[in-house]
Amino acid sequence: MKRYFSALLMLICFFPLRAQIIEEKPKLVVGIVVDQMRYDYLTRFWDRFGEDGFKRLVNNGFNFKNNHFNYVPTYTGPGHASIFTGTTPASHGIISNSWYNKFENQFVYCAGDDSVKSLGTETRAGEMSPSRMLSTTFGDENRLHTQMKGKTIGVAIKDRGAILPAGHSANAAYWFVGGTEANWITSTYYMEELPGWVKDFNKSKKAESYLKTWEPLEDIKSYSESGSDINNFEGGFNGMENASFPYDLEKIAPENGNYELIKASPFGNDLTAEFAKAAIKGESLGQDNITDVLTVSFSSTDYVGHNFGVNSKEVQDTYMRLDLAIGDLLKYLDQVVGQGEYTVFLTSDHGAVDVPGYLSSKKIPSGNFQDSDLIQKTNDFVANEFKSDLLIENISNGQVFFNYDELNKKKINASELQNKVAHFLLQQENIARTFTRNQLQAGSFGKGIGSLIENGFNQKRSGDVVYVMDPGYIVFPETGTTHGSGFSYDTHVPLIFFGKGIKKGSTFEYSTIPDIAPTISAMLGISFPNAATGKPLKAVLEK
Repeated sequence: MKRYFSALLMLICFFPLRAQIIEEKPKLVVGIVVDQMRYDYLTRFWDRFGEDGFKRLVNNGFNFKNNHFNYVPTYTGPGHASIFTGTTPASHGIISNSWYNKFENQFVYCAGDDSVKSLGTETRAGEMSPSRMLSTTFGDENRLHTQMKGKTIGVAIKDRGAILPAGHSANAAYWFVGGTEANWITSTYYMEELPGWVKDFNKSKKAESYLKTWEPLEDIKSYSESGSDINNFEGGFNGMENASFPYDLEKIAPENGNYELIKASPFGNDLTAEFAKAAIKGESLGQDNITDVLTVSFSSTDYVGHNFGVNSKEVQDTYMRLDLAIGDLLKYLDQVVGQGEYTVFLTSDHGAVDVPGYLSSKKIPSGNFQDSDLIQKTNDFVANEFKSDLLIENISNGQVFFNYDELNKKKINASELQNKVAHFLLQQENIARTFTRNQLQAGSFGKGIGSLIENGFNQKRSGDVVYVMDPGYIVFPETGTTHGSGFSYDTHVPLIFFGKGIKKGSTFEYSTIPDIAPTISAMLGISFPNAATGKPLKAVLEK
């Protein structure tokens, strides 16, 4: 009898605790990625933001001020994969946006999949899936944990920004195709037909309405946080004499890809926010006690950044407008899901370097690197040194790939070739460091750029020699800018948690991108993504 009452007491105690844990879970987790957002955009434009967007997240959430990518390369595909898988390219396999596949002897795209068909477009823009990503996301793990009852939806202008975050088991990922269509699309990887709410959104002509004039949100003379409107460092659009406000998008659209031009303006972010709201409603996200996941990537900041550069008034205006869009999305979540019933995190997939031409004008070492010259010199050196012009199969993404069939045929030792190529590259101007496959596979780098290269090196997919350029040097046209390095301007990005289960506060303690997915997983009480190498950020969790 005594044992009976003891067991009964345990049951009484257990079930309330179990119910409490379930009730503490958010109804919806929203993962926001702002493409190409440097951390200092938060601080630089802070006084220009309203109270409902970035400031609401920071003031009422937890801000990690020293958050970094812990690998190279810092590109869009690897960035989105790393955020949601909790690991680096060494494990999830997305080593670039596109890379040379030595097994297929061709370049492959990180989200490309010709085994599936497009839905919502007559083009091949929908032939996409997450099949090249090797690991699960926290959205996948939530789906498994809830017996596939918790939904996962990915939304972004860019296909890879929607597909990789959502994961393998997602209910859907949607991305935007411009051209003459202006439609949100997906692929048969997820479904056989677009849902009615997506068809309705496309029929509404909402996307087409954003082909309008882009003027400064406020008096441009007050934009003291950025450089002059007309300068020599910006790309601009076809059909215009210079890169300066205003931009009549409808007028110049025919010379700039028609509706593709929306992507390259801040209105692409507004369109993304509107579609995300439609997805919340159309998929009934966050409407029960089983946690759903929505991933939203704002891609237009990247297009604008590449075109106009870090110090441009166009970038400033884009972030001021994005602040409004995020504030509007948060208010919508308050209304539809319920204030205090959802959790949000906001981060970025990479930063960006100031336009080298601008840096040079301020006497800061920088420049535009011609990799075509380096490729030719390297091929010539190897051909002369080893009496064969077939030993180098490909040079791309800062990596040299060997032709192992030719090595075997010529009986050339791979280690010798690695060392000689690495030494040759290091003698070239503006090449700062080189690393061989043997070094990276040995795992001998515990810190510094070597550690970042190591974390981004996938033994099966990466090349045989990796090289790093000097800080401030990029492979890009002379106007506009890019990213991809392991330097702080590319690795230092925001990380803010907000909402249910999140403490208020901030820290300067070092954190890394792979820590995000384990933190969300720990909060939900689910398994970490299966290749996760990050750790839960204890400081952010209430309990």
